[in-house]
Amino acid sequence: MLNELFFSSMTALLVCMALIPFLRIVAERFQIMDQPGGRKVHAHAVPRIGGIAFAVGACGSIAWWAPQDVTTFSVLAGCGIIVLFGVWDDRADLSYRVKIVGQLIAALAVVVGGEIWFTTLPFLPDVDVPAWAGMCVTVVFLIAVSNAVNLTDGLDGLAGGLSFLTLSGIAYLAYLSNDSTVLMLTVPFLGAILGFLRYNTYPARIFMGDGGSQLLGFMMGVLAVLLTDSSRGPFSPSLALFLLGLPFLDTLGVTAQRLAEGRSPFVGDRAHIHHKLLKVGLTHYEAVTVIYLIQAGMIGVAYLLRWQSDRLIVPLYLGLAFFVLMLFIAAGRGLFPAPTSRAGHVFANATIARFVNGPWLTDVPIQFLAVTVPLFLIALVFLPSSVPNDVGYVSIALFAVVLIGLSCSSQVAPYFVRGGLYVGTTFLLYVCEGSRTGAVSVVATAHNVFFVVAAVMVFLSLRFNQESRFQTTPLDYLMVFLAVTFPLLPGVSADVSHLGMFAAKLLVLFFSFELLLHAFSARVRQLGLVSLWILFGLGIRILL
Repeated sequence: MLNELFFSSMTALLVCMALIPFLRIVAERFQIMDQPGGRKVHAHAVPRIGGIAFAVGACGSIAWWAPQDVTTFSVLAGCGIIVLFGVWDDRADLSYRVKIVGQLIAALAVVVGGEIWFTTLPFLPDVDVPAWAGMCVTVVFLIAVSNAVNLTDGLDGLAGGLSFLTLSGIAYLAYLSNDSTVLMLTVPFLGAILGFLRYNTYPARIFMGDGGSQLLGFMMGVLAVLLTDSSRGPFSPSLALFLLGLPFLDTLGVTAQRLAEGRSPFVGDRAHIHHKLLKVGLTHYEAVTVIYLIQAGMIGVAYLLRWQSDRLIVPLYLGLAFFVLMLFIAAGRGLFPAPTSRAGHVFANATIARFVNGPWLTDVPIQFLAVTVPLFLIALVFLPSSVPNDVGYVSIALFAVVLIGLSCSSQVAPYFVRGGLYVGTTFLLYVCEGSRTGAVSVVATAHNVFFVVAAVMVFLSLRFNQESRFQTTPLDYLMVFLAVTFPLLPGVSADVSHLGMFAAKLLVLFFSFELLLHAFSARVRQLGLVSLWILFGLGIRILL
């Protein structure tokens, strides 16, 4: 099961990242661009069909790895319908009535075709709800979630990050309840969103568009129904309110503020929570990070309340919703004015400033990574005792692709080098982790020490080396937080905890690659030789 989850996630991630450059060209060719102006916060036209990339990556991975049953087929059909209408909307700017029709058809494909609906309701766990009533409630719920996530898509990386947090919470609860269906439908979307967010965090190079945001909301709603319906598992349907978290509250707050001011709830404005955070003086990064923290807190509350009754869950949510509504209405009436100035961060001590700007923090860390990371990877190729056949064959194919890429122009070669390093290192670390169970303790200790030291050097380089031109984003902080905390979560088995540490090590190496590719752009082909060595070392094992 773990292998299927790992490869389904990696398949979705790689397909998504491979499609985005092509989709950017298509968007410019057919003018599917998000133009600045009005309530938009970006200053330049940006392609807005990125949702197609993670839709193809996630849905294709699900079709390949998930069980071939009615549930899978109905979910994929619903996803296809909602993406089709969303992309149509991105191209032709449809009316809200046509959007609702598309969402209704997608919801019916899941509810009627897959027989996925709420069979119980909050406060009525022992009462069988009539099928027609459960279907109606579920259709309304799916349409509401689809629009709620669509409305939160107002800052770079915001809707994708919120969806990633929610899907992570759903996946963890599904793992605790041994719900393999929800896991196989969730994990590919996690991988695809990660691939998309690398291009969507500020400043975004592509937007997901309505096709992507509605798909994420729709999928989160479907998974929430599957996970929390009491007839299928141990969780209450009311838990979905906390799992979906901020998008629901934001939509509720905006609607209440518009009605309180005598305006139509369907007319867009700058009243969403991300607009309010920008208005009070937060930067783009800070606003997104704050919203991530709020959403993570709500997912944490959902975890703490997972075994509680509706008598506790619903009142807590209603209290939180009332508090949010009051904040929105107060902000709409100008009770929280924007600050007139923003203090800069300065060093009070000149000695500290000289130390921070000296070579020990600006040059030494990046030079350390430039020497040790390639040497570590070259040596690591000798560690695995065996290589699975599928990994070996894929490595051989990628070796040929990267070799061809290195013969291309200097503008194209870095993309092949980056892909070879990312995929080759993932495969190498994966087979090495499986081979270290009987490894000598000295080797295992040295392995772990390297990653600790490398992590420190990566942090110092990101913080103090301004010439690297590689900036951290809220996505980076999110990934580090999840990689560090996931292995420590209650109920996580030793195998899954081990997978979490594997992800943390991958993050260290991926950050190192980005730093080196930016700081030593003239030496890209040398890093390409390292990727070729890794892929060759993995591929040759199955041929010998």
